[in-house]
Amino acid sequence: MKIQKLMMAFTAAVIFYSCSTVPLTGRKQFLAVGDAEVNQSAATSYRQLLSDPKTKVITGTSDAQRIKTVGNRLASAIQTYLSQNGYGDQYNFQWEFNLIQSPEVNAWCMPGGKVAVYSGILPITLNDAGLATVMGHEIGHAIAKHSAERISQEYLAQGVGAAVGVAANTSSSVLLKSVNALYGTGSQVMLLKYSRNQETEADRLGLTFMAMAGYNPNDAVAFWQRMAAKSGGNAPPEFLSTHPSDASRIREIQNRIPEAMKYYKK
Repeated sequence: MKIQKLMMAFTAAVIFYSCSTVPLTGRKQFLAVGDAEVNQSAATSYRQLLSDPKTKVITGTSDAQRIKTVGNRLASAIQTYLSQNGYGDQYNFQWEFNLIQSPEVNAWCMPGGKVAVYSGILPITLNDAGLATVMGHEIGHAIAKHSAERISQEYLAQGVGAAVGVAANTSSSVLLKSVNALYGTGSQVMLLKYSRNQETEADRLGLTFMAMAGYNPNDAVAFWQRMAAKSGGNAPPEFLSTHPSDASRIREIQNRIPEAMKYYKK
């Protein structure tokens, strides 16, 4: 009887939370956690990171200002698109953009619009269009709710009870722990690894988002070519990696440029 009630609660939670569609791509997704809870946990994790003595947030420089300028342009264009297409009430993002001193070639966007760019990636972005490519891609992960999707999959793998507990908003500490684990908060190297399908979806969204913000999508190809050159061909085989191979990624982006150009506003 107890198991039956648990299954009924789980089914109700799944029905309530799983009805989600990714903007632009139209992909249906399963989500066993609510946006408000995930965003709140991400905001807490983000604050912890920025206040950590090991974290060196760069402020008052031209690079720091560029991060905020490009980020705000992207955020404004994205919010306008979401509002005009019926997604506005689903994305109550509180955007933040920070540049962090680190040699790591990395950037990420937590749920709720908490963005960090590492200084180590700036020599590869080179210009605003390169920054828009990186930030648009990372924001694409957040808009597609990839973190919530990953957390949902993990809870399902761990058992029905955990999934029901989170869906019922009774496990905020569990959510915070999951967000911290995803983003490696508390460690020097913070690399969020997504599946190849999620990476490809983020590329597609990012390409369109940068176009909406007035950055030419064609410039994305040059950025990813520079990234490929940086790796020097040392990436693992595609089937062993959570990311697409450099060649596959660039080819897919080139195929998506005509779609993104429809949104390009100089």
